[in-house]
Amino acid sequence: MSTGNDGRAVEARRQQLLLMSLQAAPTSQDDNGIRAYRANAHASAERALSLACPTVRALLGAQDFTQLVREFWRALPPERGDLGEWGNDLPSWLEAHQALSDWPYLGDCARLDLALHHCERAADAKVDAASFGLLANADPSQLQLLLMPGVQGLVSRWPLASIYAAHAASDEALFDTARAALRDERGEAVVVDRAGWRACVRKVEAPIAVFTQALAAQYSLGQALDSAADGFDFSAWLADGLRHNWVKEARYLSDEVTSSAAGAISHEHGIQSEAVGHVAKSRRARHAGLHQAPPLAR
Repeated sequence: MSTGNDGRAVEARRQQLLLMSLQAAPTSQDDNGIRAYRANAHASAERALSLACPTVRALLGAQDFTQLVREFWRALPPERGDLGEWGNDLPSWLEAHQALSDWPYLGDCARLDLALHHCERAADAKVDAASFGLLANADPSQLQLLLMPGVQGLVSRWPLASIYAAHAASDEALFDTARAALRDERGEAVVVDRAGWRACVRKVEAPIAVFTQALAAQYSLGQALDSAADGFDFSAWLADGLRHNWVKEARYLSDEVTSSAAGAISHEHGIQSEAVGHVAKSRRARHAGLHQAPPLAR
């Protein structure tokens, strides 16, 4: 007589075999049930990636995109039930795909698509304006600036913002601009944020995106400053960050909550001049091994 544990083990094994069958390439030995499951899984995966990566789909065309999704499914299948979270490995997979070597910008276009997708799915959060008082007095190497959920910076050797804008608007003049930028290999940088529920692409200078992505990677404020190029204007970044709701809070690296240490700030824009002065004084020589751009900067 089997125990409850035996029954769960049998069911887990059955599900594992079913998943392996779905991920395997089709054969003439597949029964109708497996074929139906596989067709449904592929259709669901295609819908999910079509929603997550509309620019990549538009660049490839519907038929080639469908084939690519099936290849990607077999190479890197979903690890959880929510297909909306599937696809994070797509950019690097596209860059390694030999058949796509003539379109080297596809990977960064997928990175931007996915950044927008995740930004719109990110949880809402409230700005802790009082915590920004820490910027006026604390050592930047001991602080973190936390971004709002979903905010990211991306830097590309390709005109990813122009490519995205052309396909989003279906505007021929924008396509001409994107083609010219591609031909000249003019790189672009962006910050992805959210206005209401809708994710936005903001074209920025590369140091702004590099600094933003360093914060997203949870570097200390000092490390993030070191990752940006010389001449990076923290004052201007902070003004943009407050205006576009990039910044959630400041905190000590060792603290979970910083509002009590920061003190009350009556108006969040009032902290800029004092905070920027302290950050500028504290920006020392670059720390060894910390001056490289964060992983998403290219």
